[in-house]
Amino acid sequence: MPIKLPQLKRDFTENLSQISRFWGFPKGMGAIFAALYLSPAPLSLDEIVAQTGLTKGAISAEVRTLARMGLVHRSTKLGDRKDYYEAEADFYAAIRAILKERQNSEFDRALRGVREILEKLESGSVSGEEAEVEFICQRVKALQEFFNAIDSLSNAVIKLEKLGASNVVKILGVLN
Repeated sequence: MPIKLPQLKRDFTENLSQISRFWGFPKGMGAIFAALYLSPAPLSLDEIVAQTGLTKGAISAEVRTLARMGLVHRSTKLGDRKDYYEAEADFYAAIRAILKERQNSEFDRALRGVREILEKLESGSVSGEEAEVEFICQRVKALQEFFNAIDSLSNAVIKLEKLGASNVVKILGVLN
């Protein structure tokens, strides 16, 4: 029995909602992006409400965030006062936008906080059972190394922007 297109769209929307959550964004943001991405024409807020089941207020707020990130673009129709939205179809641009958003001050503040804790642990100024302090130091150090690697990867992907999407795809194709 073939799958009906509306069910396929719901499944896609649910999957993008989960991916959105994984990246630290609200599930609704993923649902909105999915609805816009699968639409051949820009959608109004009312049309997005109908497709996602989210409230108009929630959609309005999430669309502004998506637009600020470059994942959604606003457009208008002549003679119509409504705003319409469409998804960014260039995945490379979308990933760069997500990575740039994750590089915001909140993320940087959290990275600095972990680094400061590691410095305190490594300086010897933390009192406590030596074995436990050493264990915690090793755990925090491993986490700091992971954060540094993620930060470097994010920066590298953002810098690849200068090469252009088609060149990046060619480079990745050579590596496979």
